[in-house]
Amino acid sequence: MNPAVVLFSGGVDSTTCLAIAREEGFAPHALAIRYGQRHAFEISAAERIARALEVPLRVVDVDLRAIGGSALTADLAVPKDQPIGTGPIPVTYVPARNTIFLALALGYAEVLGASDLYIGVNAIDYSGYPDCRPEFVRAFEALANVATAAAATGRARYRVHAPLVSLDKAGIIRRGTSLRVPYELTHSCYDPDLLGRACRRCDSCRLRAAGFREAGVPDPTEYRQGG
Repeated sequence: MNPAVVLFSGGVDSTTCLAIAREEGFAPHALAIRYGQRHAFEISAAERIARALEVPLRVVDVDLRAIGGSALTADLAVPKDQPIGTGPIPVTYVPARNTIFLALALGYAEVLGASDLYIGVNAIDYSGYPDCRPEFVRAFEALANVATAAAATGRARYRVHAPLVSLDKAGIIRRGTSLRVPYELTHSCYDPDLLGRACRRCDSCRLRAAGFREAGVPDPTEYRQGG
């Protein structure tokens, strides 16, 4: 099995993406980024899922708090109970995050001798982030094939896979359920309490809850009391 690098946050989308990479015949190497986000629960989720699925996990530190500009990396409130995907790009957007993450995945792939990168971006059920769109994925793939020694010397032709990009959240969950994804181990909330229980009210929680409901799959999320 050829190796593939899967960007991995421990959430619904990236865990489904990892399962798809494996189904498509790759040996996935999960890459999680500790980027100065508001909490450590998603990294903990990535670690327990990687153990459960027996997938190698590399955690890389890149502190995006030095840049700020997001409710996930700066002292800004996480929006709650707001319309999703209909207004301006929300303050939970992290400037250039997926560009930085894919660059790290590309470097890791070059070291591993992998030609395939997986990212769980989605252009339907999302909060309007510009780096979740198909044109971003295509642009980065083109960049990968001019920016690396492996590509320049003909040793690799890089492919960036975004298998969820045209699915809604319910479709993602149905796909993952068919692959026996352990969604009970995942974490999605932007603003959990000190025990890691989800707030139910941020964009990520609301998209996740609606996805399980519309997919007809029981929601395994532990929500905070009164959330």
